[in-house]
Amino acid sequence: MNRPAVSLSPGGGSAIDAASLPPSDAARLTDRGAEASVIHWQHFQVAYDYPVAFTRELLSPDNPLLAEVVARREPEQCHRCLVYVDAGVAAAWPDLARRLARYFEAHAARMTLIAPPITVAAGEAIKASLATVESRLDELRQHAVDRHAYVIAIGGGAVLDAVGLAAAVAHRGVRLIRLPTTVLAQNDSGVGVKNAVNFRGTKNFTGTFAPPWAVLNDLDFLATLPRRQRLAGIAEAIKVALIRDAAFFDWLEANAESLSTFDPRAEAYMIQRSAELHLDQIGHGGDPFEQGSSRPLDFGHWSAHKLEALTHHGVSHGEAVAIGIALDTRYSVLAGHLAASDARRVMQLLERLGLPRYHPQLLELDALGQPALLSGLREFQEHLGGALTAPCWPRSDTLSTSIRWITP
Repeated sequence: MNRPAVSLSPGGGSAIDAASLPPSDAARLTDRGAEASVIHWQHFQVAYDYPVAFTRELLSPDNPLLAEVVARREPEQCHRCLVYVDAGVAAAWPDLARRLARYFEAHAARMTLIAPPITVAAGEAIKASLATVESRLDELRQHAVDRHAYVIAIGGGAVLDAVGLAAAVAHRGVRLIRLPTTVLAQNDSGVGVKNAVNFRGTKNFTGTFAPPWAVLNDLDFLATLPRRQRLAGIAEAIKVALIRDAAFFDWLEANAESLSTFDPRAEAYMIQRSAELHLDQIGHGGDPFEQGSSRPLDFGHWSAHKLEALTHHGVSHGEAVAIGIALDTRYSVLAGHLAASDARRVMQLLERLGLPRYHPQLLELDALGQPALLSGLREFQEHLGGALTAPCWPRSDTLSTSIRWITP
């Protein structure tokens, strides 16, 4: 049986002959002689939106923010909520369960607790394997959490990652509200669209892109953080300033002392501006789900992820990012893209904030006698896909205009 030439139904319409297609479309079709293929091009767009708020005393009964976020789509309903709490947060805030109960009682017309808050492991322990995600899935199933119920995750970035992954895959996605409790989660990871846990030692191997329902940053949670952890979160602010906003980098330099002593106004502005810049890159950078090869937000990260593994997480993510920033800045100088005087500004800012720029593990050799850190480049390329790229400044650019893209 003779068939016509390859035909196409653009947008679900009637099939048309390939000869009548624009060259750009016809070139994609394969003519197999007597055999032909009919291709329907599917195309649709999904709009994502979610609020990222900055507040204090979020769980005070007279602060309506959480209740309003829960009820924003169906204001007449009483919504079921399951709350997860980072073990570190639970220890630092022993009255948190009581505060939650009081809040839900005050807003009982809009929201109800399905069960008492569930405490989960803090830090990298909750991201160690899929077993922790399976435990959360068991709990979501046990409590009949459906797509119109809410999972509320209170904790650092690791807890938000693991609980977020469970919420993203349960019923193909249930509503997640993040309450980040660390500087790093409030100014970077908690405001984004990614969830992940590690798999067989590979960082963030298993995960999803799933925007949250809302992100509510309560700056009061930062008061109980250890100094080392509180400072480490500033590394992500430095990173995003370098890639998006030179004026913000200037501000970080001018306010380094205030930030290192946790001046409330300086810390609040640093977190909010960093979060805004991360949101702008995700929402308007053209690649929110990271399908391409150009990822400016990964400045300082290829080595950071590897260094975390090499030190068995003795170096935290923020500290590793600070060291990664130092490495990528030095690479920019050696590649001829950045003046040494500008690189010194970056290094001096890290030093003034008490952030590390070096770790002895950088010198570890692998079985072949090569720097073990360099395998992080291959692992990063495998994780991200696409061309192997290393973020650096373009030629003729300086800190006065900031980094804008990445180069091979």
